[in-house]
Amino acid sequence: MSTWFASNTVLLQQTLTTLLMALSIQIPMRMGVFSFAGIGAFGIGVYGAAAAMIHLGWGTAPAILLGTVISGAVVYLLGLVIQRLNGLYMGMATIAFTLIVAVVAVNGGELTGGASGLFGALGQLTLGGIFVIVLVVLALTQFTESGSLGRRIDAVREDPELANAMGIDVGRYRRLSFLAAGLVGGLAGGITTLLRTTITPEEVNFHLVVLALTVIVVGGTGSWIGVAIGSVVFVWLPT
Repeated sequence: MSTWFASNTVLLQQTLTTLLMALSIQIPMRMGVFSFAGIGAFGIGVYGAAAAMIHLGWGTAPAILLGTVISGAVVYLLGLVIQRLNGLYMGMATIAFTLIVAVVAVNGGELTGGASGLFGALGQLTLGGIFVIVLVVLALTQFTESGSLGRRIDAVREDPELANAMGIDVGRYRRLSFLAAGLVGGLAGGITTLLRTTITPEEVNFHLVVLALTVIVVGGTGSWIGVAIGSVVFVWLPT
């Protein structure tokens, strides 16, 4: 068994990071928010962690934490700006945000490495450490899917007007969904870049939106279990 894990470490790492990235879209969808801002957060987390390690000389954990916090803050502010949008308009606005992140990366000069990207951000990450991080995120996600909190989130998604009438602050839940998406997406990006050691703007683009959305659609949007199934299918099936 240990030999199998050793020979498939890269695929297992990619499965876990893909799971986190897809969760950054699935979490808002569970609250009725059609948002892809988590992919933009992924890009911010990628460059934030890489820049912290290369330019500031930070260690693995602080670099990932910086990328995660910046991503959460930026996406939360985005949510405040576009919170009145719904449906397709929300989706298009958040896709535009993701594309803007890629454009900023290309024109970021020395900070982002420009079109060539950043090289040499080698983090001290193990498969076991990544697995523990993902388990913590999944445990928190499961908490939002069960009990009274889960029922409130379902009400916000299925019937916002009724939820408001019952005293549930729909706007607050939707704003928090942006924060959660930003944090999870940034975390996925930070881990990914320190595993690859390099990042270029081409890797943070619209194709990630397609991948994450496909993972969710195939596995199911109702629970993190569906996201996990979709991640396994689309990471392992090509191999």
